[in-house]
Amino acid sequence: MKKSHLPSKQCAVCGLPFSWRKKWEKVWHEVKYCSKRCRMQKRVNHG
Repeated sequence: MKKSHLPSKQCAVCGLPFSWRKKWEKVWHEVKYCSKRCRMQKRVNHG
């Protein structure tokens, strides 16, 4: 599968688009952040 055909989402913190990754295969519906940094930033900003 080509990268351009992968599903993508927008990061809830930084707003940048990010693509599906194999490691997220079973939890893609739960993924909200593009990186660990953004996931940690969410906790800092929103408690």
